[in-house]
Amino acid sequence: MKSNLYILLFLICQNIFAQNMGIDKKWLLGIGCCSGNYQTMELNFSSGALNISVVPRQMYFDETIGMISNSNNDILFYSNGVYIANALDDTMQNGSGLNPSAYTSSRNSYGLYLPQGNLVIPFPDDSMKYYLFHETLDITISATTLYLYYSIIDMTLNGGLGAVTQKNVVLINDSLNPGRLTACKHANGRDWWLFARKQNSTLMYKLLITPNGIQGPWIDDMITYRSVSPGQNLFSPDGTKYAYYETFDDLDIWDFDRCSGIFSNQIHIAINDSAQATGAAFSPSGRYLYLSSNSYIYQFDLQATNVDSSRITVGVYDGYTTNGFAANFFLMSLAPDGKIYTNAPNGVTVLHVINYPDSAGLACDFCQHCIPLPGYNNATMVNYPNYFLGADGSTVCDSLPTTIPIIKSTTDDYLIFPNPASTDLYISITKEIIESVFVFNSYGQQVNIDYDIIKNEYLHFNVSELKSGVYYVSITSAGRKVQRKFVRRG
Repeated sequence: MKSNLYILLFLICQNIFAQNMGIDKKWLLGIGCCSGNYQTMELNFSSGALNISVVPRQMYFDETIGMISNSNNDILFYSNGVYIANALDDTMQNGSGLNPSAYTSSRNSYGLYLPQGNLVIPFPDDSMKYYLFHETLDITISATTLYLYYSIIDMTLNGGLGAVTQKNVVLINDSLNPGRLTACKHANGRDWWLFARKQNSTLMYKLLITPNGIQGPWIDDMITYRSVSPGQNLFSPDGTKYAYYETFDDLDIWDFDRCSGIFSNQIHIAINDSAQATGAAFSPSGRYLYLSSNSYIYQFDLQATNVDSSRITVGVYDGYTTNGFAANFFLMSLAPDGKIYTNAPNGVTVLHVINYPDSAGLACDFCQHCIPLPGYNNATMVNYPNYFLGADGSTVCDSLPTTIPIIKSTTDDYLIFPNPASTDLYISITKEIIESVFVFNSYGQQVNIDYDIIKNEYLHFNVSELKSGVYYVSITSAGRKVQRKFVRRG
C-alpha cells in the first residue's frame, strides 16, 4: 500500500516538474512581422545558455507580452495585449478583441505599450488550462486603467492549438496603475497570489488563485502613496521579498508571507535620480536587488544592516546608440541562465547584461550592449513569475483558505514574545487605547481567544487551546492597524 502511494506521489511530482520544465525558457522580443531587422527574435535558454534566433511571426510587439511554453520548450501561446496567438502564429480561436478600449483599438497594429501588462498563470490543478491576466489604458490622458481582466485558455481544444473559453472577465473595476501585474506562489506550492496597485493611493488589490477559482479581491494598505510613473515591481525568486520601484515615489521593499499574503517590515528608499526610474530585478539568491534608471544601474544588498547605505552604482550609460536611438536602460528580468538582462526604451539591436548578479559591487560584471540582437527590440520584456517556486515546507499552509483578513502592513514595533509560544503569549503595546484585537489562523479564519491587558503595557493571550501552527494578531490602536505573526508550538 505504501509503495503504491510513493509511486503515485512520484508520478505527481514528475508531472509537475515536466509541466514547469520549459515554461519560461523562451522569450519573444522584437517588433514582429516584415523582414530583415523588423522580425521577432526568440531568446532560448533551454540548453542552459542563451541562444538567439530570428523567428518570423505576424504579431507586432511594443513592450507588452504575455507568453508560456510547454515541457518541450515549445511556445503554446503569446499575446501583445491586443490578441492571443497560438503555436502556429495564427490568432487563437476566440483570441481576438482582448482588452476592449479606444486605446487598444489605436494600438491594434502594434500591441500595447504597457510594461508588465500581461501575466500568464497555469491553473493550480489542470496543466492544460491557463489564466491570462491583462490590462489596458481606459483613460489615456491620465494613463489610467479601470479594469483588471482575465481570460482562460484551454489547450485541449482546437486540436491542441488551444482556444479562449472565457475572455475579458472583469476581476477589478477601479482605477489602477497601468501594468505592474505581479504574482507569487502561495506557500502551499500550488496556489498563486496576484497583485494590482490602485492608482494615486496607498492601496493594493490582492487575489488568490486556487483550484476553486479566483478568490478576492482583498485590499492591503501599503502605507506609501503611489501615483502613475515609469518603473517595475516584482517578487524575489524565493517569494520572501517584494519591491516596488517608480520615478516619483522611489523604492519600497517589503517582507512577504507566502502563507497569509501579508506584507510587512517596509523599507522606503529615496533614489534621488534625475534620470527616470525604469526597471528592477533580484539576483538568483534574492540577496541583491538591482534598479535601473535611464542612465544608471544600482545594486542594493538586502542583507546589509542599512539597505539604503549599501547602494552601489554598477553601471553608467556610455552613450551607445543604434541608428541614432539611445541604448540606455529600461526594464530588467532575471533569466533561467542566472543572468539579468536589461533592454532599452527604444528600438535598438542590443541588450545589456549583469553576468554575475549574486556578486557584490562591480564584481557583478554589468556589461553594456554586450548582447547583440539580429533585429530591433522595441522595449519588449517578458513578465514571468517564478513558476518553479515550491511549498515552503509548512504543513499549516496545505489547505485552501476560505477567507483572508484585510490587515494593514506596518513597520510599527510591537514586540511579540515568546515566539514560538506554548501557553502564554505577550505583545508589548503603547499606552494608546486598544480599539480591537483579532487573531487569525494561517488560512485567514478568525479564531476565538481570550486576552487581557497587563498594566496597560502588554497584551496577554492564553494560546494553550490553539492547535499547533502559524497565527496572526491584528491590533487596531488609535486608528492604526498593526499585525504580528506567531507560532503555536504544542
